[in-house]
Amino acid sequence: MEEPSLHTVKAVLILDNDGDRLYAKYYDDTYPTVKEQKAFEKNIFNKTHRTDSEIALLEGLTVVYKSNIDLFFYVIGSSHENELMLMAVLNCLFDSLSQMLRKNVERRALLENMEGLFLAVDEIVDGGVILESDPQQVVHRVALRGDDVPLTEQTVTQVLQSAKEQIKWSLLR
Repeated sequence: MEEPSLHTVKAVLILDNDGDRLYAKYYDDTYPTVKEQKAFEKNIFNKTHRTDSEIALLEGLTVVYKSNIDLFFYVIGSSHENELMLMAVLNCLFDSLSQMLRKNVERRALLENMEGLFLAVDEIVDGGVILESDPQQVVHRVALRGDDVPLTEQTVTQVLQSAKEQIKWSLLR
């Protein structure tokens, strides 16, 4: 029996309907090389893409997953991990993305909003430790972090829009 640990999540994956990686974040060295990770992702996709269950045991790991239109979402933990905890992470990620993408959770919308996905996953899981399972809180924090973009990383349009807003508010006072 292993010692209890806060490090419950081993990986978060999002694959498209061909099994290709759109997003992958591994939190330990179970699969240290990209080649091993891609092989694992192909294996996991082949075992899960035709089933409508939500959980699988694969290569000694617990895998919870969900599909939507042309995306497959996976949260992976060790074989002794509580499936309900992993499912809470999966549901939080999916519901957060659903709110952020205005219920349009599909490949193209996700690719256009990858920065939101990165921020959301970082808010939910950090180093394999579950930080948040409330999608409302995640969306709120992602929105706050999205507003704090440094001036050097903003596009010209964003800078002009921000300047317009500031001028408008200064005139209305």
